[in-house]
Amino acid sequence: MYQSLVDDLRAQRLILFLGSGISKNLGLPTWGELLDEMANQLDFDPTIFSNHGSFLELAEYYEIEKKSLGPLRSWMDRTWHKDEKIVDTSRIHNAILNLNVPIIYTTNYDRWLEIAYDRKKINYKKVANVGDIANITNAVPQIVKFHGDFDDDRSLVLTEKSYFDRLSFESPLDIKLRSDSIGKAILFLGYSLSDINIRYLLYKLYKLWVDSDHLADRPQSFIFLTRPNPIQEAILLRRGIQAIVSDVDDPEAGVASFLERLVHDAYGKTS
Repeated sequence: MYQSLVDDLRAQRLILFLGSGISKNLGLPTWGELLDEMANQLDFDPTIFSNHGSFLELAEYYEIEKKSLGPLRSWMDRTWHKDEKIVDTSRIHNAILNLNVPIIYTTNYDRWLEIAYDRKKINYKKVANVGDIANITNAVPQIVKFHGDFDDDRSLVLTEKSYFDRLSFESPLDIKLRSDSIGKAILFLGYSLSDINIRYLLYKLYKLWVDSDHLADRPQSFIFLTRPNPIQEAILLRRGIQAIVSDVDDPEAGVASFLERLVHDAYGKTS
């Protein structure tokens, strides 16, 4: 199982799909702090504001009141990227670059992955909309901003409306993912199994193969878990996703060690 992952990486048949757990080690504010900032900008008491709906509902209310997500996006961008050089110390980001995969999907809004590439002077192509897709080149790695990018407020999947629109799984980026996943394995990193977004995505990709009558031809995909969960692991396996469980107690160190091992086993070098 693990050797299959190594072989796919070495043969450039592996796609990374990254979640919020990848950037936590860089000191990003919590969702609670983001809600507090929305409340402050709307002149609400933060405690009262947070009790008036889910995160998605509150973000949509913010957009209605402010006519735009622009002020919030601006605060997120400034707050999350105060000191770009700290990414140099991230074992996780250094290992991701050393994996040398052709395509990285991420549901993160932050720019840390792009900053890591920029600081190492490695060329890449950011893909956030249909116009970007038209200008893709296979000569450099692609960073696909699956839930939006700070350079385009309209692309951010932050409000209830944008979330519901995303569930259609028919946007240009969704179509690209379906195409990219045919013939390539996917390694999911930085996700919680309680995240319904990623569980729905995994199900839709599984359904794509089931409906094709070619399920046996589907490449093996993987998800790295920082904690064992035998029930969820069984459900994921049924959908063609093999779980790899960390043997390190600290989640951040576990992800870093796993990626560094993968780099070593595929290319014979340390991260």
